[in-house]
Amino acid sequence: MVTKIPKNYKPTVKEKYMCAKHKAFFRQLLSKWKNDLIDQNNRIIFVNSDDNASSADIVDQATSYSGKTVEMRTVNRNKKLISKIDGSLKKIDEGTYGFCEETGEEIGLKRLIARPIASLTVEAQEKHEKQEKIFADD
Repeated sequence: MVTKIPKNYKPTVKEKYMCAKHKAFFRQLLSKWKNDLIDQNNRIIFVNSDDNASSADIVDQATSYSGKTVEMRTVNRNKKLISKIDGSLKKIDEGTYGFCEETGEEIGLKRLIARPIASLTVEAQEKHEKQEKIFADD
């Protein structure tokens, strides 16, 4: 059953955490974000496939190549985000969305609204980043 939410609905802490309305809100938010990223990738790919003109000027070629490199990085970054969004949508289906992968605690509405693909609480994320820094420094 699909839960309908009002157009300007925002989850509140007064509601039960990850109730049907919360899940519907985040599913909608994540789905829109995913569709926006797919659209952006399609535009980039379409523009690049349309750009077959090769310039005789080496500077123009270098500029074009540099621009395409940035665009392809954007496409790759978007693909990674889409994968994380898909993971979050799967968690909504499984009933585990909004809970820390390490501690099982609530991630919190503020954090999820700011970063809907968050999988760790702020504390667990900070601990994870400290661990990464320690290993990076070795």
